[in-house]
Amino acid sequence: MKIFVVGATGRVGQKLIDFLEKQGHIVYAGARSSEKITETETIKPVFFDLHTEPEEMAAKFADAEAVYFVAGSRGKDLLQSDLYGAVKVMQAAESKGIKRYIHLSSAYALEPEQWQRAGMASLMDYTIAKFFSDRWLIDNTALDYTILQPGALKETPGSSLIEISETTSGAIPIEDVAVLLGEMLERPATYQKVIKVQAGETPISEALDQL
Repeated sequence: MKIFVVGATGRVGQKLIDFLEKQGHIVYAGARSSEKITETETIKPVFFDLHTEPEEMAAKFADAEAVYFVAGSRGKDLLQSDLYGAVKVMQAAESKGIKRYIHLSSAYALEPEQWQRAGMASLMDYTIAKFFSDRWLIDNTALDYTILQPGALKETPGSSLIEISETTSGAIPIEDVAVLLGEMLERPATYQKVIKVQAGETPISEALDQL
């Protein structure tokens, strides 16, 4: 499959494009710092700016059949990148006729009643941006979307063992998030779903089989 990854130079994005390449996909690796991406036969760096208009974004998608949104400004540009940038990517995908769309969100983004939990206060503005981008995807698109809501991202080796939970989103290694994103690509059981995930005891493929 030909796949466009928005945010390919991020912590999750780098591991995701590596995983997708190993699975035999062709990856258009979109980022503002596309020069940091090593081009191979199956990874194609593409300059991609979340401040541009949907029409320009759609042109960048070329012949992609699926889009991942894994970009994040890490608090530096929440409204224009994490929120409005994400919405414009959705609009661009729809205008291009791309149906499959996988969106990396954050823990409890759709549950304002949880935002006063311990440890979440410092992420309030980020979580609000994710709330509105998630809601736009659910309420205003006809995409075959999956929204992944992991807990805190850990820069530790992955175990490929996770827990998909209805109620909690605990910490999880970045590598495992990337593998999970890649594994859910061609699984219709993940369409139109919000998936909360944390580190656990179940192999990733088995956890997805249980959806």
